[in-house]
Amino acid sequence: MPFDLPPVTRNLLIANVAVFLLQQLMGDTLLMHFALWPWGPDQVAQTADGIVSIGFRPWQLVSYAFMHGSTLHLLSNMLALYMFGGQIERLFGSRNFTLYYFVCLLVAALAQLVVVKWFTGGFYPTLGASGAIFGILLAFGMMFPHAKMMLILLPIPISAWLFVTLYALYELVLGVTGTQAGIAHFAHLGGMLGGYVLIQYWRGKLPIKPRRSLWR
Repeated sequence: MPFDLPPVTRNLLIANVAVFLLQQLMGDTLLMHFALWPWGPDQVAQTADGIVSIGFRPWQLVSYAFMHGSTLHLLSNMLALYMFGGQIERLFGSRNFTLYYFVCLLVAALAQLVVVKWFTGGFYPTLGASGAIFGILLAFGMMFPHAKMMLILLPIPISAWLFVTLYALYELVLGVTGTQAGIAHFAHLGGMLGGYVLIQYWRGKLPIKPRRSLWR
């Protein structure tokens, strides 16, 4: 694994760790204002600072992706960013990689909002970089389809495109069946969807064509 990370990947790692440390200092304050809360009426909560109104705010579409619920949550996402982010940034270029990362986290947020609003219900926060990370994983599978990867439960090298496909199907099954409650499976899939559409746009595969191809 490379240690000379390109700038955007390195800065994203630093930002995520810094925000997580800030969460530890500020308790639930960041969670209440910057995690992704469902669409709909605000809810009132009693806190140490008094009664506060909690609900969806536009900036949460981005801010949620720099927060994490536990050290393990942070470490798993940052490990994946470290392993795959640099390779994708070098291929896309820093500017396009930044755009790609934020498109993935935005589509992930929108997918989560839709699923909670019209399917699962409930009032709970979503947080974590996983949507963007799954978008990066999708990009790796598309850009390096024959690179070898291994599933944790099946330690046999398989092609990256197959690994990503199986992982996406696994997330879909978990999301549809409601397995592993508390994990935003459809946000993960939303991140992959956002990444796929953007890559296909850059490749000129969509009805709307880019001004110039990313790989020209």
